Amino acid sequence: MKGSVYIIVQNERIKYEFVLRRNLTIIRGDSATGKTTLVDMISEYKSLGVESGVELYCEKECTVVEGNGWKKQLSDVGQSVVFVDEGNRFVSSVEFARFIQGTDNYYVLVTREGLSALPYSVEEIYGIRSSGKYGGLKPLYHEMYQLYADKVDTRELRPKKIVTEDSNTGYQFFASICKEIGIKCVSAAGKSNVCSELLKCKDEEIVVIADGAAFGSEIEKVLKVIGQRKRVVLYLPESFEWLIIVSDVLNDKEIRTMSEKWETYIESSQYFSWERFFTDLLIKKSRGGYLEYNKKNLNKAYLTAAVKRKILKQVKWWKET
Repeated sequence: MKGSVYIIVQNERIKYEFVLRRNLTIIRGDSATGKTTLVDMISEYKSLGVESGVELYCEKECTVVEGNGWKKQLSDVGQSVVFVDEGNRFVSSVEFARFIQGTDNYYVLVTREGLSALPYSVEEIYGIRSSGKYGGLKPLYHEMYQLYADKVDTRELRPKKIVTEDSNTGYQFFASICKEIGIKCVSAAGKSNVCSELLKCKDEEIVVIADGAAFGSEIEKVLKVIGQRKRVVLYLPESFEWLIIVSDVLNDKEIRTMSEKWETYIESSQYFSWERFFTDLLIKKSRGGYLEYNKKNLNKAYLTAAVKRKILKQVKWWKET
């Protein structure tokens, strides 16, 4: 499945309206914010149809998966939007992550905890809030909002140190630049190590660079550490490959078109995370050219002045010397 999926769920009292853009969407929040009510309404509609008093509008089938029989339930659905409410422990398991990889569904997971086995985007973590959009006798309107949309700092600065999640080409690129200008660059060697690496750092100007397309499970922990420091900037491009792609160094017309609405081109059954899509796209588009891309070892052409300048132009916090 690919593309945006528009969903309305409502009864005479409550209305939910939202758009899904990726295969993994996380809904978080405290009790009594409407998360479970949303899932319950979909479940009631699936069981009773119009007699439930619930109206469900979606071009895709919507279903709820729960309990010990979750694998059998998932085996029976395809090209669907699957909702899983909190309290279903299987959702945090490696088994669940492996089972849904390669499926052609979109998943909406209600949870209060980070799901470390799943590569979900920081941009697809939502809360639910009530709005006065529908007043009077109309249903109370509930909307989804991005929890971390305003948490990424984009102020311009020259840091004393850069910490990268990546240990491959992303790290190699920024390490090379840091060496030129006398800045220390270290790799955390994985998203789960970013917090511990930050805690080792002195209280100084630091930039943390991680792949936003798959950093969702770590974002809350990292923000808690950053909250104790005033001189740390968190930079979350989709991935290093995405950064290269949107810099237009490949001068590719098709890529420019795709970048206007990535979700239209990313098939969820083929790409469990957008990070993988951007890697494959860059490898495919650069193959045979002087910018041919290898994820393990950075092609030195990416460190030439003109190419490097175009890539860094996309980095909002980067301050030119």
